[in-house]
Amino acid sequence: MSLFKNIFSSDKKETLDKGLEKSKTSFFGKLGKAVAGKSKVDDEVLDNLEEVLVTSDVGVDTTLKIIDRIEERVSRDKYLGTDELNTILREEIAGLLSETHVGEDTDFVVPKDKKPYVIMVVGVNGVGKTTTIGKLAHQFKNQGLKVVLGAGDTFRAAAIDQLQVWADRVDVPIIKQKMGSDPASVAFDTLNSAVAEEADVVLIDTAGRLHNKVNLMNELSKVKRVMQKVVPDAPHDVLLVLDGSTGQNAFEQAKQFTKATEVSSLAVTKLDGTAKGGVVIGISDQFQIPVKYIGVGEGIEDLQVFNKYEFVDSFFKIE
Repeated sequence: MSLFKNIFSSDKKETLDKGLEKSKTSFFGKLGKAVAGKSKVDDEVLDNLEEVLVTSDVGVDTTLKIIDRIEERVSRDKYLGTDELNTILREEIAGLLSETHVGEDTDFVVPKDKKPYVIMVVGVNGVGKTTTIGKLAHQFKNQGLKVVLGAGDTFRAAAIDQLQVWADRVDVPIIKQKMGSDPASVAFDTLNSAVAEEADVVLIDTAGRLHNKVNLMNELSKVKRVMQKVVPDAPHDVLLVLDGSTGQNAFEQAKQFTKATEVSSLAVTKLDGTAKGGVVIGISDQFQIPVKYIGVGEGIEDLQVFNKYEFVDSFFKIE
């Protein structure tokens, strides 16, 4: 199908294939049981397939769209064998995701007309937020861009220390204050430094709490207002980091955070350690917010730009 062509390098694709291995194995195990003893895609197979997709964390709404597309295809083609089901799924899910013009990037890029380009990173504690910032800093630096980090999560000493470790590892400057400082003050200092140093990209960490949405909204709004005193249209991107291994809980976090602040992009991490990779398909379809990055391994290179065609190809790849 024309939607699928080799976009990624072989190394990058191999990492993606490996990162989705658990999700793929789990999915095909369920799919095998769903079509056992059946040679033709009929109503019973479609009912079973619906259950497989839902239990693979694709999400109910997205699953129903996929089933509708396959039903249309069955009625159009008159006969579809269960041996074709994998190819059909791969094509129809890619077709569904292709209706939105996001998830088509192939490399780490930032707009050249915004300097510095300011990314505010949000998400609850434990989702891999600081690690994502470190890996993004590495990728942007590899593109020849000048990067500055801001340690805006001042509520946990560990968060500041962890970001310092990444700053040292990637060899980029970090702006920080002591624990308990005002996060908006850290953001202000970070942007002042970035402007003075003519940095290309600024990555600002924020506190990962969601127990009180009002407080979170007020705090993030204040950080934005203070940043805008230095860079009037900052932040240019509010990146929400979600832990893919939590499956449907990642959906819920996305809903809560998008209510609390204006999220403009998503990163889904920890996909290599889980069988819940289907959540990326659901999130890509359900939220009017692009998935920009996915984490498919522990290594510094294992944060990838999300490309929906490569993702679906890896997810449904038969060795």
